[in-house]
Amino acid sequence: MAVKIEESWSKVLSEEFEKDYFKQLIGFVKEEYKQHTIYPKGRDIFRAFDACPFDEVKVVILGQDPYHGPGQANGLCFSVHEGVPFPPSLVNIFKEIKNDLGREIPPNGSLEGWAQQGVLLLNATLTVRAHQAGSHQKKGWEIFTDAVITHLAKTRKDIVYILWGSYAQKKAAIVSATDNLILKSPHPSPLSAHRGFFGRGHFSKANAYLESKGLQPINW
Repeated sequence: MAVKIEESWSKVLSEEFEKDYFKQLIGFVKEEYKQHTIYPKGRDIFRAFDACPFDEVKVVILGQDPYHGPGQANGLCFSVHEGVPFPPSLVNIFKEIKNDLGREIPPNGSLEGWAQQGVLLLNATLTVRAHQAGSHQKKGWEIFTDAVITHLAKTRKDIVYILWGSYAQKKAAIVSATDNLILKSPHPSPLSAHRGFFGRGHFSKANAYLESKGLQPINW
């Protein structure tokens, strides 16, 4: 099955695209786009991969679902296009960056610049129905994104995995804590951010780790 995705990821995931679960998943997703309003736009489903080639991944941030409000989801977890108001989780991420690194909150919510520096902004589920959080969970996307993490974990090391919330933290079982840095905290959502998301210093810790491995830190 031909999937339009960045070349290095296409090579790494070529076998995955041929598996029955993935073919069924793509069939489901195509029907959903025909019958419902689905986010993100079709061309942005694999944008996290297109923006951050396999060999350039230095940090993985794992989200859950794409945003399900109009005009919000853009294929990069937690990110929105320029001009779109910041969703509450993104507001809290920017607040923590300010607390951690002293950087002012940026004028727009696009995280494209992070992706271009080697941050894989991956949602566990890559599509969602409008206004229905979790509507495309358990359809096969999680198997696919587990495979993505598995390929990274098997063939790459010295990567920072930033896992916010219990859903993302399940992926830690796939990753070697000896060969990588795993950072965990509650989710930045307003429902949970005050239970320990703030004050963890994940952004400065990620950069310190990258520098210790001789890698360029991220300009968060």
